[in-house]
Amino acid sequence: MSDPAIPTPAPEATPSGRRRALVTGASSGIGAAYARRLAADDWDLVLVARRVPELEALAGELEERRGVGAEVLAADLTDPDGLGRVEQRVRDDPALELLVNNAGFGTTGPFHESDLARQTQMLRLNVEALVRLTHAALGRMVGNARGEIVNVASGIGLMPAPFFATYGATKAFVVSFSEALAEEVAGTGVSVQVLCPGLTRTEFQRVADTDISSLPDFVWQDAEEVVEASLEGLRRGTLVVVPGLKNRLPLAFRGVVGRTLVRKATGFAGRRGWLRSL
Repeated sequence: MSDPAIPTPAPEATPSGRRRALVTGASSGIGAAYARRLAADDWDLVLVARRVPELEALAGELEERRGVGAEVLAADLTDPDGLGRVEQRVRDDPALELLVNNAGFGTTGPFHESDLARQTQMLRLNVEALVRLTHAALGRMVGNARGEIVNVASGIGLMPAPFFATYGATKAFVVSFSEALAEEVAGTGVSVQVLCPGLTRTEFQRVADTDISSLPDFVWQDAEEVVEASLEGLRRGTLVVVPGLKNRLPLAFRGVVGRTLVRKATGFAGRRGWLRSL
C-alpha cells in the first residue's frame, strides 16, 4: 500500500517540562488507548498510522481535551518510504522520551494455505519496523541516559502457536528481542518493556478474519486495561508485562506441563477450528 504524501515536520523542542512519546498503530485499539492515557499524564504525542482521518480526529481530541501537542504522522510502516520517514523522525527528535511500538497485525490458519505476500507483510510490520524504530531511538536515549521503549507483543508469543505460526513467531521474536535489549541497556537510564496482552477488544480480530462470537465476555480485556498495566509496569520497572490474572494463569500452566504438551493441545484445537475465534 502506498504511503500518504504528507511531509514529515521537523521535530521541535517541547514546552518546558513536557515529555514527548511516539505511538505507532495509534489510530485505534491499544495504540489509541496509549495516546489518550499518555495525554492525560501531560505527554505530547506523535501519532503514527496509515489512516489519516482517524489520526486527525484523535489528535484534535487530545489537543482540545488535554491541551497537549498531538502531531499526526501518517505512514504505512510496511512501505520502505513510510518506515524511513518515521525512523528519521524518531532518530532526530531531541524531546522523544517514550517509543511505543504497537503497530502490528496477525492471521490465522494453516501456514501452507496462507497468502505468502500477506505473511511477509506481517514480518515487515511486526518485526522489521519494530527493530528499525527501536534502533533509531535507542542510541540517542542511551546517550541522554533516559528514555523508555515499549514493544507490544502478545501472550501467544510466549508459547508455541500452531495455526498462528507466522504471527506467533513474530511476537516470540519481539519478546526475545526486548528481553535481550533490556539487559544490554541495564544501568544506562533507559528501560525496555515487552507487553504481552491476551484477548483484547480491538480491530485485531476483524483484520485477522476471525469469528469471536462464541467467546464469553470474561475472557476479554479492554484496551484501556492493557495500557494501564503497561504503564504501571513501566513505573515498577517490570520487563515482561502480561495484563490480567486470567492471562497469567495459562502461562503458569504452560510452565508446569511444558512446551510440547502446549503445542500438541494448541494444534489439536486448531485442527478442529476452535482457534479461529482467537
